[in-house]
Amino acid sequence: MVHKVTMRRLDRSFFLRPTVQVAQDLLGKRLVFQKLSGIITETEAYHQDNDPACHAYRGKTPRNTPMFGPAGHSYVYFIYGMYYCLNIVTEPEGIGAAVLIRGLKTETTLLNGPGKLCRHLMITKAHNAIDLITSDDFYVCDEGLTPHFIATPRIGIRHGTDKLWRFVTQS
Repeated sequence: MVHKVTMRRLDRSFFLRPTVQVAQDLLGKRLVFQKLSGIITETEAYHQDNDPACHAYRGKTPRNTPMFGPAGHSYVYFIYGMYYCLNIVTEPEGIGAAVLIRGLKTETTLLNGPGKLCRHLMITKAHNAIDLITSDDFYVCDEGLTPHFIATPRIGIRHGTDKLWRFVTQS
């Protein structure tokens, strides 16, 4: 017997929720970018309120402007002079919040790190501020997977290490 998997694209309401909840609920969803895709295995939440690790903590800048825009848009930035990182904006407009996509499992590869993920998918700054709700080749789908996960401190930050806002699926 063959089970047909139905994919449902996530709509704006999915991302118009509290950032930590969205970060948890993105686990097991399929990220589609052009002809490549994979299941999201690791996320981190960032929110301007009481989170000094968040790019939006000190207010809006030219770099972080997408974080304050509509939920469901991409926020791509460059770090360490060599890596791009993909985030998805959450919460209502005007609130600086997003979920960093840290891990993705393709059919053949586990991309465990936001830099590896963007390099493999070829996501760059050119893909910043794209509406993942209306784009034909950059979006997120629900295939009905609800993986078990653990919550840990976020990685690679100096401030806000007390928050258990990194979520990783468990096999």
